[in-house]
Amino acid sequence: MAKFLEKAFGFDPKQNSVRTEILAGLTTFLTMAYILAVNPGIFSALPGMPGGSVFTATALAAIVGTLVMAFYAKKPFGLAPGMGLNAFFVFTVCLGMGKTWQFALTAVLIEGIIFIILTLTKVRTWLINAIPGTLKKAIGAGIGLFIAFIGMQNAGIIVNNDATLVSLGHVTEGKALVGIIGLFITAGLVMAKIRGGMLWGILITAVIGLFIKDPATGAAITTLPTKVVSLPDSIGPIFCKFEWGSILSWDMLAVVFTFLFIDMFDTMGTIIGVHQGAGLINKGNEEIPGVEKMFLADSIATVAGACFGTSTTTTYVESASGVGEGGRTGLTAFSIAVCFGLAMFLSPIFLAIPGAATAPALIIVGVMMMPSVKTIHWEDYCKAIPAFITIIMMPLAYSISDGILLGVISYVLCHAVAGKFKDISITMWILAALFVCKYIFI
Repeated sequence: MAKFLEKAFGFDPKQNSVRTEILAGLTTFLTMAYILAVNPGIFSALPGMPGGSVFTATALAAIVGTLVMAFYAKKPFGLAPGMGLNAFFVFTVCLGMGKTWQFALTAVLIEGIIFIILTLTKVRTWLINAIPGTLKKAIGAGIGLFIAFIGMQNAGIIVNNDATLVSLGHVTEGKALVGIIGLFITAGLVMAKIRGGMLWGILITAVIGLFIKDPATGAAITTLPTKVVSLPDSIGPIFCKFEWGSILSWDMLAVVFTFLFIDMFDTMGTIIGVHQGAGLINKGNEEIPGVEKMFLADSIATVAGACFGTSTTTTYVESASGVGEGGRTGLTAFSIAVCFGLAMFLSPIFLAIPGAATAPALIIVGVMMMPSVKTIHWEDYCKAIPAFITIIMMPLAYSISDGILLGVISYVLCHAVAGKFKDISITMWILAALFVCKYIFI
């Protein structure tokens, strides 16, 4: 068994524990399972895309992508259709531009194929290695803040405010109260070094939600499902429904490029950030081992997702929760894939866990990813300003990719203004110019 685990998942019995890897996988799944409910809801705005079919397609895309990550890349990351990319698919391409969902699926397929080519030619690896070490450290911290912000939103601790954009929610009632109670319970478990502390925190918080009501609806934050088993719907209505007649149009080019840009830097940021937070980046050269295989898994998942009938599939930043639990190998990813497989048939149980229950784990993961900031040279403003912009723009812009793009642009501008041209590589000049064009023309 040990030899099989080592060969299949890169599992080392001297350093890794089967129990830890499985618990890490379950933890990651619970923090990203919301996509199973959110994705069908977003796609419900499009006629001809049944919610049940989108649910199944979402799960299948996650399973395929995560299995490739498990067996080929041997890394503890989960993949699923990405948030933001699904909204761009529905609300910008289909409803905004007036394109069919078949057109959008074709764009996702083409993007995935281009990604595979870029990965095999090592262009994506070249890009990730071109980013200075300072920005890589900032990316890890920025993603930590971003994850924590998502968790606070999910729990209603931070809410929308038309006057100030965001503000503190009603923290003494409803899901915000559940999230805060769960945060300190989960923190206590983690500080006590209880194995699987974040997972136990999620489950305990979900149980607490049974006894606290939402003041708006009067219903409990956590509701018990009325049934346990549910057969998945067919993906027949959306399977391989492509629109080949428009592949040479300017609109297709613009949509493909946008999908490509967002997905590339979201994935890049997630991989850098989670590795940085877990201390898995090589200290000497700031390189990430096995990055090409991770990129290829992401690319294959996107192509598979397009065939199943859903938007771009990407590596999830919530994978940091499982890494925080000790997940280090492909066995963690395999556990995530198994959970998605079970969710196709046991969806009522998995979807009964509210966002308020997973929020504490995301907030604590945010804490775990902050230590990288202490190695940034804050006294050198040429490095400190780009690092700060990278960190702060991820949660404020609600985008990992925008944080990276603005960080790169500011890095080049700061060094150029200071006259430190020798510290700016040709690659960074090219990237900064491309990123500026992105903001001007897209």
